[in-house]
Amino acid sequence: MSEQHLSALEVDDLEATDSPEAEQQTAAEAPQAPHDEAIDAEASGSPRRGMPRRALLEREGEVAADFLETLLDIADLDGDIDLDIDGDRAAVAIVDSDEGRVPRRLVGPGGRVLEALQELTRLAVQSATGERSRLMLDVAGHRAERRAALVEQARVAIEECRESGGPVDLSPMSAFERKVVHDEVLAAGLISESSGTEPHRFVVIRPASS
Repeated sequence: MSEQHLSALEVDDLEATDSPEAEQQTAAEAPQAPHDEAIDAEASGSPRRGMPRRALLEREGEVAADFLETLLDIADLDGDIDLDIDGDRAAVAIVDSDEGRVPRRLVGPGGRVLEALQELTRLAVQSATGERSRLMLDVAGHRAERRAALVEQARVAIEECRESGGPVDLSPMSAFERKVVHDEVLAAGLISESSGTEPHRFVVIRPASS
């Protein structure tokens, strides 16, 4: 499969819903994500057709919250559920509660438990709504902390690329992590692309003129 320059606007299917194909659109080709407009009733064919986009995302968050609350109760784990909308996807977070801290084992080594939990939550939402979900799950601020570290790593690599004038390869990352880097590179006016195969897929940063 050939690599194309990546659009940070279009690498929007992360982790379980992320695919190499999703990382191969250019910024010029990337369609704009819908926000509050109603979904076309004829094209949708969904029982949720005609609902505003924001209402759909709120519904996803509610279903996800019910699923995660039940899971925490069954496992007798502490944690509250925060709901938000981040761009064009539902954002759900398990956070520390007054009763106690969220067990960090829900994140797991390298965030692998978190990714599995996110996929289970997406499947629960899909089962309840009939629609494929792209919601993003965080546990105890892990993604937020990781995002900040990745932004700093990307900025260092961007400066290295500018100084050397050549490509800079980063270490293998998850789809979520690659997207963070792609966004930062795009904002800096350089080019990035993903290379390799999972679980060793990584980001290559190149000068805009290359």
